Amino acid sequence: MKYYLIVGEASGDLHASHLMAALKVEDPQAEFRFFGGDLMAAVGGTMVKHYKELAYMGFIPVLLHLRTIFANMKRCKEDIVAWQPDVVILVDYPGFNLNIAKFLRAKTQIPVYYYISPKIWAWKEYRIKNIKRDVDELFSILPFEVEFFEGKHNYPIHYVGNPTVDEVTAFRAEHPETYDDFIRETGLDPKPIIALLAGSRKQEIKDNLPDMLRAASAFPEYQLVLAGAPGISPDYYHEYIGGAKVKILFGQTYRLLQQAEAALVTSGTATLETALFRVPQAVCYHTPIGKVISFLRRHI
Repeated sequence: MKYYLIVGEASGDLHASHLMAALKVEDPQAEFRFFGGDLMAAVGGTMVKHYKELAYMGFIPVLLHLRTIFANMKRCKEDIVAWQPDVVILVDYPGFNLNIAKFLRAKTQIPVYYYISPKIWAWKEYRIKNIKRDVDELFSILPFEVEFFEGKHNYPIHYVGNPTVDEVTAFRAEHPETYDDFIRETGLDPKPIIALLAGSRKQEIKDNLPDMLRAASAFPEYQLVLAGAPGISPDYYHEYIGGAKVKILFGQTYRLLQQAEAALVTSGTATLETALFRVPQAVCYHTPIGKVISFLRRHI
């Protein structure tokens, strides 16, 4: 079969890569084409666009990049129609993916599966109408969503377990690493660690990292270690680190969390990952011109 997958951020790339690997076990002839990331590319198939070209969130960033967002949507729709997959699998990222689902329902006969259902129980519950109309099968990773979708909205879904739980459990079983091993291999100081997880998007890093550094720097008895996100260059981080004493580790977030004493975490998938490693955390999310954004949310 031919599978077309669409993700919009680093966590989606991780989960989709595992899904692709599982599909290959069931369907050795599987062909993949996707809007995705490096982890998906490592499984195989053709990457049409990297998710870092899609990763805009928040009212102002979206407005500033509307032309790019619409161009990416147009490219995605045209590419799906040209390739004619047997199924399109949408992974989280509802602002973009629900638009793709609407197009596919109206203009094609290609079935639409949605893996990691939109969190409409938190906001934009009205999207249930679009989901019922445009999505053939919905797959949830949170058990309480079954009652929300089936009980409240009479829309049957599949609960398939949480991939983050599986990923963290597998990592801990395969990497029984000691603190001394970690310090020696990474060149860190022997002091206890405060991990900083500032998000996977440039806008999140820009908005949150300076505040996180100011807060964590109040504890000189700890060393600050920043988890570098995929697709973000060291130079970009250094724009916002300034004179703060912090080290960056790329591609080692789970190793870092396994050894951290505490963490400052930008709200998102990383909060669940941190909790699964049993690391005490402060969850934050800073939005510039917050009062303006709040007004726009209430009135638009």
